[in-house]
Amino acid sequence: MTDLVPVRRALLSVSDKSGLVELAQALAARGVELLSTGGTARAMREAGLTVRDVSDVTGFPEMMDGRVKTLHPGVHGGLLALRDDEDHVAAMEAHGIGAIDLLVVNLYPFEAAVAGGADYDTAIENIDIGGPAMIRAAAKNHRFVNVVTDVEDYAALLDELKARDGQTSYAFRQRLALTAYARTGAYDAAVSGWMADALGETAPRRRVVAGRLKQTLRYGENPHQSAAFYVDGAARPGIATAEQLQGKELSYNNINDTDAAFELVSELAGEAPACAIIKHANPCGVAVGATLADAYSRAFDCDRTSAFGGIVALNRPLDRATAAAITEIFTEVVIAPGADEDARAVFAGKKNLRLLLTDGLADPAAAGLALRQVSGGLLVQDRDTGAVGEADLRVVTKRQPSEAEMRDLRLAWTVAKHVKSNAIVYVKDGATVGVGAGQMSRVDSTRIAARKAQDMAEALDLGAIPTQGAAVASDAFFPFPDGVLTAAEAGASALIQPGGAMRDEEVIAAADEAGLAMVFTGMRHFRH
Repeated sequence: MTDLVPVRRALLSVSDKSGLVELAQALAARGVELLSTGGTARAMREAGLTVRDVSDVTGFPEMMDGRVKTLHPGVHGGLLALRDDEDHVAAMEAHGIGAIDLLVVNLYPFEAAVAGGADYDTAIENIDIGGPAMIRAAAKNHRFVNVVTDVEDYAALLDELKARDGQTSYAFRQRLALTAYARTGAYDAAVSGWMADALGETAPRRRVVAGRLKQTLRYGENPHQSAAFYVDGAARPGIATAEQLQGKELSYNNINDTDAAFELVSELAGEAPACAIIKHANPCGVAVGATLADAYSRAFDCDRTSAFGGIVALNRPLDRATAAAITEIFTEVVIAPGADEDARAVFAGKKNLRLLLTDGLADPAAAGLALRQVSGGLLVQDRDTGAVGEADLRVVTKRQPSEAEMRDLRLAWTVAKHVKSNAIVYVKDGATVGVGAGQMSRVDSTRIAARKAQDMAEALDLGAIPTQGAAVASDAFFPFPDGVLTAAEAGASALIQPGGAMRDEEVIAAADEAGLAMVFTGMRHFRH
């Protein structure tokens, strides 16, 4: 097995010119012959470097607007030839094919073009053909060829050449080949995914997903599980694009919970200042308020015990008063669209508290895919972007909800969308007062939410349980009247649910008998 291989000849053809000249200068200083194409060759020549055009190697000019320039035996033979195979060497000599020891290619910016709103024809023109072909050829022949596809690997290449006197090791070339195949795979995934969307194919025959490593994590959900965080390149504000200003490295559970918190609070973008506190991916307190500090205080009051060690998400830039309130207890992560200098100064005194800032809120209506792995397969669905407007709400009881009740019903419905099924959410005066999550029985979720409200009353010495006159949301229909009756026993005055059960008439009758107002949405929000 060949280990050390000298680098004498390199082909460079890149769309991203970052670091190109510096890399080429370092290679030239080692006596490496430089081959190149088009704009890459021009950039190197402008820097005073000697570059040989690929067209000189192939004997053919670049043609068809650059579509055809490297698809030639003079290039691919130089990449694929086995240097220790007599027949390969003889073929190279017979046809004047020179070996290429290093390929540096980054691809046409297809992903960036699509993200920028390119139309169909423009996107097609940004699909690279020659680049992936060369990358795959070089990666296959990594026994002899180095292939670099990421600008961030330029330094590692130069370090390897320096450490090994102009040569590279087999282990190094293997790692480069792994990165190269992952890059072409991700590129093809982006193209196929875009084309499926363009053609309206919701379930293409083959579905490919890809991500770029953002962070290797200490462990997964539990210490015995290894984990890493990959991002898909989408520009939508959120956990993947947030800037971490301070605090310890995010954990697997931190990332999962922070994403849940930010997605929820982003649904409240058009509301007053709002806060969501998340624990184990479920909301333990959500509220709107006159100020951000008020919203945080009201969300915190819903379940002070669960809020300890939780995740706080805000729909407004963090200010000093809110930062001061948050730091009164142990909090894992705070995520917000921004933070003023006073707030940052407050957090600076809590060095382990993670502060993440995003460029705006996420668009709840933005299309996307939700993926879940199962044994032997992958479940794929659209993100839950479902929302109901005023025209979708249907009052089915004799009593109409008041304006205040309707506001609370709408907030409870929004929160319930982000609670694990079966989900029950009580809201009073713009704040959650009880959340029941993830129970096998909807009645149990209703009871747990009411019990949480009772705990809140005791913790705050309220006297009356805050479910009195509260609005209740259920993520799916009540199959029997018992859940409605349980909410009524807790003192609720209005309910919102999808409707559509076989016993809807019985459920409506129970609500009427209890004097409740009930609204049907016609949409459910299971969250498993």
